This record gives sequence, structure tokens and C-alpha cells, in this order.
Amino acid sequence: MAKEQSLGHSTTAPSKRTALLCQRYSFDCCLKFSVSRVSIPLCLQSLSFVTTNNTFVKDITSMNSKFFHVALMNCNNFKGSGITIKAPANSPNTDGIHLEGNSGVTISSSNIGTGDDCVSIGQGNSFVTVSGINCGPGHGIRYNTEKDVGNILVRDSTFIGTLMGVRIKTWANSPIQTTAQNITFANLIMKNVGNPIIVDQTYCPYSNCDNSVSSRVQLKDITFKDIRGTAQYKEAITLKCSKGFPCQGLKLENVNLQSSGTQSAGSVCLNARAVYSGQVNPTPCN
Repeated sequence: MAKEQSLGHSTTAPSKRTALLCQRYSFDCCLKFSVSRVSIPLCLQSLSFVTTNNTFVKDITSMNSKFFHVALMNCNNFKGSGITIKAPANSPNTDGIHLEGNSGVTISSSNIGTGDDCVSIGQGNSFVTVSGINCGPGHGIRYNTEKDVGNILVRDSTFIGTLMGVRIKTWANSPIQTTAQNITFANLIMKNVGNPIIVDQTYCPYSNCDNSVSSRVQLKDITFKDIRGTAQYKEAITLKCSKGFPCQGLKLENVNLQSSGTQSAGSVCLNARAVYSGQVNPTPCN
């Protein structure tokens, strides 16, 4: 997917996804959204924080947003707690909290249920901690990147009936070479989650990617630790790394995921050389 670019406040051509959103909601501002390298139309958020410093948000509620509920873009030192977000499970693109281009973000002690990601950690983020989240319904907590990302920690959270648990995804034909490193998922409970652990560097939702080109995002020092619970689907653990830039320092420690259905839980791997320690269930693959 072509990455949207902006300089200052100039208008940029929308990506395919943005164009579809503009068509769906018919907002003129969707075509004039560029604010300091932000690639999400600001008009579609219920609540946006853009280029703020030293911000503290506590005890707020967002319900039934048309698009993302809360968006943080190019912010420094943001703390949010006691955030409640509610949307139907069948409402697309209603991400709870979306992060893009931020540094020093802490999200804690919050309840998020949506039709999309509870928390989506986008490109250009660093030093982000997400903890004490009750996630569900929704698609879990997701990270994806087209710019460097580092020092991300997701811990002490519970996922209930979500489609996915924790997921790292990069486009199959990502446009530039970037690095995502020092990402840790720790002490997480999965309750009847579809696919609890996913690394997917072959992501291509519109089936129009060049399959001959590997993802150019280098994943380094990725840890899944102390994760337990039940999986709805057979693929409880999916580790699909880039062929051109295989994952480095991929670790699983004390992971115990049982099937909540009739099939035994399993694992799927591609170009992944993971290191396992402690109890790891389902049976590891490489």
C-alpha cells in the first residue's frame, strides 16, 4: 500500500483505504486531513490529541464512534487511565485507541470493547506502555508499521472473546525498509480468543500485493511471555516472518494456550526462528 506523505499543512492524495472512508462518510475534511505527517483523517475521530505535550486524561467514556474513538498523533508524554470505550462487535473501523507518531505514552486501567482493535499501535511510536486493559469484543491489541517503532510493552491485560489477542502485522509489500524492535507482550490472559498470538508479515487485506516482494520491516527482539488461556481456532500461535528480513530475537516464554473447541490448538510458522523457554503450548514450530 502506498504510504501517505504530508509536509506542513499541504493536502495529500488519500490512500485507497482513506478514499473508501471518505466515500463512506462524505466528509469534505477527509481530503484535507494532513497535519504533521498524520495519515489518518482527523475528521473521523471522536476525540483526537495532536502534537500535545505532557497530557493526562482520566475517566472518560466514548460510545458508538463512527470511526476511531480516540486517536493520539505526534504527542509526547501522554498518560491515559480509566478510559471506557464501547461499540458493537459488528461495527468496522471503530478502533478504541489509535497511536501514531508518539513518544512516551502510557494507557492503563481501561475497558475497551469495539468492532475493531482495542488498541492499535501504528507507525512511528516509541516508548509505549499499555497495561491493565480489559479488551473485548474486538480484534485485540495490534501493532503495524511503515516507520520505525521501538520499546513497546503490553502487559497485565485480559482479552475476552476477541477475534485476535496480540498481533504484529506488516504489509507484504511494505514500501520502505524500517525496523520494529524491543516489543514485549507479558502477563496476558486469553479467554476464548480466536487467534491469541499472531506475527504476520504477509498482511494483504485487499489481495493486491506483489507476492514476489517480501516485507521490508525488520522485526527484532520480540517477546511473548507469560501468556495463558484458551483459543477458539486451531492456530493459537502464528509466526509468519518476512522471507527477505526474517525475525531476529523472537522469543516465547511460558506460553500456555489450550483449545476452547473440539480441535487441538496448534502453531503455524514461516521464516521464523524462535527461541522457546519454560512451558510452551501448543507445541512450538520453526
